[in-house]
Amino acid sequence: MAEQASDELSGHRALVTGSTKGTGAAIAQQLRRHGAEVWTVARNKPEDHPDPKRFIAADLTTIDGTAAVADHITGVGGVDVLVHVVGGSDSPAGGFAALSEENWDAELRRNLLVAVRLDRALIPAMINARRGSVVHISSIQRQMPLSNGTLAYAAAKAALTTYSKGLATEIAPFGVRVNSVAPGFIRTSAAERLIERMADAGDGSRDHALQQLMASLGGIPLGRPAEPAEVAELVTFLVSDRASAITGAEHIIDGGTIRTV
Repeated sequence: MAEQASDELSGHRALVTGSTKGTGAAIAQQLRRHGAEVWTVARNKPEDHPDPKRFIAADLTTIDGTAAVADHITGVGGVDVLVHVVGGSDSPAGGFAALSEENWDAELRRNLLVAVRLDRALIPAMINARRGSVVHISSIQRQMPLSNGTLAYAAAKAALTTYSKGLATEIAPFGVRVNSVAPGFIRTSAAERLIERMADAGDGSRDHALQQLMASLGGIPLGRPAEPAEVAELVTFLVSDRASAITGAEHIIDGGTIRTV
């Protein structure tokens, strides 16, 4: 898709979590292209990171990791844009009985508590400045959990969306906006690897494997997954002044996968 740079986010300082690959990397790149100073955080810094001086190595699923990031960001002047991308699932398939106490704890920490803790540490400064925008990356799984494989993940994302809505209501009077974005199937490098594995296990056709994957979601009316850059465009809009009246809203980007109103 065609990309156009601008300086509409000039003067803004952003923190993007889970930003070294996939959708998070696309969001960080897009914010930079529109003039923002972007800090990123992940467990390990990739060799080709575009701005290594603004990278923070930390495990946000731990309380100490979150505290270290918050201290670092506060020490460099804070941020007025906060985008929570970190998340995901590595729980086993097999339904609710296959999910252990450790699985539930890990899913809730990664997909809910990381955002709660970092918000708690960084949003007070936004409130004091009466300026800021927060975006939580949720998932359409909160509306259509796949019980065999993503039940704990879906439950955590549902909780994140509810928390996001409540937070938005509380801090909107102070000039800080909060929105959530719920992607469906995004064609990331991880998705491409899954398509490749499915093709190798089947008839070797990547297109057939892609169609199978979309069918497992009940189909995508648009006929294709979303691209990471498309999600990044939506997030960039939401944190910009163009969206200054939008808060407390969930924005679905799924090619029409969710068919209910």
